[in-house]
Amino acid sequence: DVAWKNLADSGFPDLILWIQAAAKDRPWMDLTRVGVVGTSAGGQNAASAVMRFGDFYHAAVADCGCHDNRMDKVWWNELWMGNPVDESYARNSNVTAAKDLRGKLFLMVGEADTNVDPASTQQVVDALIRAGKDFEHLVAPNVGHGVLGTPYGQRRMAEFFLRHLGGPK
Repeated sequence: DVAWKNLADSGFPDLILWIQAAAKDRPWMDLTRVGVVGTSAGGQNAASAVMRFGDFYHAAVADCGCHDNRMDKVWWNELWMGNPVDESYARNSNVTAAKDLRGKLFLMVGEADTNVDPASTQQVVDALIRAGKDFEHLVAPNVGHGVLGTPYGQRRMAEFFLRHLGGPK
């Protein structure tokens, strides 16, 4: 019920509370360095974390995200967003939220993705540029749905998080 026409929520309000509660008796958890990563719908969620919850999430890797449900496969979107397309689609779009980016964001996309159209990521790239936001972007040639499934994608993700969140303390 929470997710219906509300994919931008992604459960983050509850996750943030859980992480904050867990950190109270786990001194190794550093809440000044919280990152998130996801692929596909998880990529949409990861980008949303630093756009909508950037006061908590500091860095995100968004891999092959379906960032705007107005352009992804109809059957999947209708399960969560309903039909017809209404204002909730724009409200939940990372294209619409790009102007609110507050954390570090690395957008990855496979140029041969046949699951989520790479244009979905490119729309976010365009919106971020128009909003004057800094971000990182990788288009992986000859890669389908899931750049993080490649050794190169894994290395780039690790380097991104080390650069922006630091290593173990």
